[in-house]
Amino acid sequence: MSVKHLGAGSKDVPLQEGKIRLYSMRFCPYAQRIHLVLLAKNIPHDVVNINLKNKPDWYLEKFPLGKVPALYVDGVNLYESLIIADYLDEKYPQRPLFPKDPLRKALDRILIEGFSRVINLLYKLYISPVMDAQHLAPILDEMDYFEKELAKRGTLYFSGDEPGMVDYMIWPWCERLEMVRILGGEQFKVPKERFQRMFQWSKGMLEDPAVKSHFCTPEQHAKFLQSYRAGTPDFDNILV
Repeated sequence: MSVKHLGAGSKDVPLQEGKIRLYSMRFCPYAQRIHLVLLAKNIPHDVVNINLKNKPDWYLEKFPLGKVPALYVDGVNLYESLIIADYLDEKYPQRPLFPKDPLRKALDRILIEGFSRVINLLYKLYISPVMDAQHLAPILDEMDYFEKELAKRGTLYFSGDEPGMVDYMIWPWCERLEMVRILGGEQFKVPKERFQRMFQWSKGMLEDPAVKSHFCTPEQHAKFLQSYRAGTPDFDNILV
């Protein structure tokens, strides 16, 4: 595994026999999705981290869009987190993360797609030079749907008694919600009384082995975002 993020002038890391290769960035929530799937399904893999501020030429040759996550498997390059997650769940049937029933699977896919509205609003908040508490309100309004969906399903996790694809696909951004309060103050605190089921869900997710293996504290996420906003993202030193 390349712990340090490889940048311009570097060389790719030799492949390991019997393992698929994940190209990642340690603080990327989209890449975190794939880490969680790989860990939950115990798929042998290695990780090469990429400096997204100063990308290696060899990486751009492999993946012209220059994005992470990216997967190299069976001589083929894959990218886009949801596509990779779908591929891994179908290719490696141990511990299925999507329901087998086609209708339930379709409903889970709709739920995952719907979370993109939360992602877009959070991104606007992250890049805003001045954090305004009014930006939190539409995020919470969108999160209401997921609170109600947990109540409707009547389970701790969206996927039932243990985390599944929906849980892992939305978790990376939920992991970062407390970071917003650290950066913006108490006015950015998510109200527990409004999201009782989501808070119970979050407590359960924090006990999941896959989540534990890739977890960053809110303080670590905050430090990275501060460095990103300053134009000098610190890819390597925050977790040391």
